[in-house]
Amino acid sequence: MRTTSAGAIRIATKGPGDVSGLMSMIESGAIDPASILAILGKTEGNGGVNDFTREYAVAALCTALAPRLGLSPAQVEQRIAFVMSGGTEGVLSPHITVFTRQEVERPAGISGKRLSIGVAHTRDFLPEELGRSAQIMETAKAVKAAMEHVGISDPADVHFVQIKCPLLTSDRVEAASARGNKTVTTSAYSSMAYSRGASALGVAVALGEIAPDIRDEDVLRRYDLFSKVASTSAGIELMHNVVIVLGNSTLSVSAFEIGHAVMSDAIDAAAVSAALQSVGLGIAPQAGAGRELVNIFAKAEASPDGTVRGFRHTMLEDTDISSTRHARAAVGGLIAGLAGTSAIYVSGGAEHQGPPGGGPVAVIARLPD
Repeated sequence: MRTTSAGAIRIATKGPGDVSGLMSMIESGAIDPASILAILGKTEGNGGVNDFTREYAVAALCTALAPRLGLSPAQVEQRIAFVMSGGTEGVLSPHITVFTRQEVERPAGISGKRLSIGVAHTRDFLPEELGRSAQIMETAKAVKAAMEHVGISDPADVHFVQIKCPLLTSDRVEAASARGNKTVTTSAYSSMAYSRGASALGVAVALGEIAPDIRDEDVLRRYDLFSKVASTSAGIELMHNVVIVLGNSTLSVSAFEIGHAVMSDAIDAAAVSAALQSVGLGIAPQAGAGRELVNIFAKAEASPDGTVRGFRHTMLEDTDISSTRHARAAVGGLIAGLAGTSAIYVSGGAEHQGPPGGGPVAVIARLPD
């Protein structure tokens, strides 16, 4: 297996369709478009079923990259893993993180484990499979395939698994019904949670965090079953899962490394600090040994029991604003203050992604030259 070098570059955006920052870096030679493996982004939509900023952002990126790669926009979308997370409430700032990977010869004097990125896709799911064991097991297979592809054999070296998963629409529910099958829910909004939860449980199965004897009825019920590194986002634009595994590998000579911690609740500042320390960084604006923060990736949700450390919260009872939007704003503000930047990736809806009310938080740092 060849040695690889993975890169991670954060680029601010002026809107969902803004590709100027990425194009400038390509034109300057800072990014080779042929090396782009995945792009994760935060867009200023509502993060819900009708958040079309995600699809708009992907379309803009594919259209811009197509001539650079000699491909059609549709082929670009097949080649590069795109995950757009809607919702930049509070201080969260819209941006994209571009991940690259190239095969290289190992330079002398480099040892240890460095950032490594693996991507895999599941097959397309039938609507009636979403939120159920089929989605769990197919996701587990894809996670293992992504790990194997980049030489990550130890689950402890996996620090973040980002997944884009499908959701149900009325047409998809109707199609299943026409075949005599029943979907896990008929609500498009509720289906986002089921799909996110099943995908996260797939990560947990793949990494040995939970036993593989998971049942359909465990999804969104057994919250004691979760992954400490899964981050899943649902969207209307696909019917399969896109799996991006971020970890450290001895086969990588990257200038970056990744670490993580797990927030026990929405105000767990200690966990954010631990995640920063795992890659040699301190609380902003301090850095460690010449290291530089690239980005922080975290999950956020309103605690399902309605409390945070014994005090009642009202996020689940707000008729005007979705609880996921409250949670993104709260967790985003906490992390931004500790990291010293608001350009961070905080995704709402953390079903089976960390303990109830909490979630994983991963940090990528650039190592000193």
